[in-house]
Amino acid sequence: MKFSCEKALLSAAVSTASRAVAPKSSIPALEGILIEAGATLRLTGYNLETGIQATVPAEIRETGSLVLSARLFSEIVRKMPDDMVTFVSNGYNVNIKCGLSEFNILATDPEEFPELPEVDQQNALTLPQPVLRSMISQTLFAVSTNESRPVHTGSLFDVEGDSLSVVSVDGYRLALRKETVQEKHGADKFSFVVPGSALSEVEKICSGEGDVTVTQGARHILFKAGDILLVCRRLEGEFLPYKNAIPRNNTIGITVDSRTLMASLERVSLIISEKLKSPLRCVFGDGELSITTKTAIGDAADQCPIEGSGGGLEIGFNNKYLMDAVKNAPAEKLRMELTTGVAPCVILPAEGEEKFVYMVLPVRLKAGT
Repeated sequence: MKFSCEKALLSAAVSTASRAVAPKSSIPALEGILIEAGATLRLTGYNLETGIQATVPAEIRETGSLVLSARLFSEIVRKMPDDMVTFVSNGYNVNIKCGLSEFNILATDPEEFPELPEVDQQNALTLPQPVLRSMISQTLFAVSTNESRPVHTGSLFDVEGDSLSVVSVDGYRLALRKETVQEKHGADKFSFVVPGSALSEVEKICSGEGDVTVTQGARHILFKAGDILLVCRRLEGEFLPYKNAIPRNNTIGITVDSRTLMASLERVSLIISEKLKSPLRCVFGDGELSITTKTAIGDAADQCPIEGSGGGLEIGFNNKYLMDAVKNAPAEKLRMELTTGVAPCVILPAEGEEKFVYMVLPVRLKAGT
């Protein structure tokens, strides 16, 4: 195998493929990157759950394939000068040159590297990369880390007509983002669950301005953004019927500025830590939201102006869960809907289309805290 490639392009592709490499594996090849020089130069990382393949523009003089240690290859390319990298292999001996730098390292047999799963297209959809990136980042925080319900360790992609909803739940909160898809193939209605670990990588590969295509297969999902492919397994199981879980006949509705509310929540949360946990006591008054908390090191209080009246409703929240929802809500003005101190709080955009819905379950307050 023999090829040459610009250092910056090769370094970016190695970095991308490395994100799916297994840090430690009983199969040594999975700790490496599969390099294939054929009609194009392809670099693949695969940990048996998620695989990432990057295609790089290169001048290929001799075709071939081999596997190199991801950690070593990444460091070598990253620290080389900005010039053309020349890569030559003779059997398992690899020579890498760039400028005045030269390395001779050993590769391993590409036959030991498992093939990426083939995704047999059942349904597919296309939308702009920035749109999918924002949908993932604004819902990923609510993905469950509890392995007792594996299906909730991912996000549900629910397609109906030309609308895509991405939904995450973890038993304490729910995050939903909705957008219109550009193009769709297959059934009018379909849904699948993508693991949260894979979605955090999808968010990174959707870094450009082009489109991303999402293909649903029988057991796997394929994301294609530019020259990068990501394949991951689907999560099986019964996802929470989220449409029924969100209460919409709430008796109290107030409007609040998201930045002002976030600043108040952050101030009161300064005395809360992992060791000193305490809920936020929120009292929704007339034109004012009072937020207080008390821990072993003291107490804190803040007021946030609101539009409307909560009739003095007192409700407790986990500070992190409420802050995550407010921070990720893509709107300047938020509508908070409530009913009682033990019913969920629903957070929506105060104006315009309902492109997001967040729900946070309350925490029971003890008397005098």
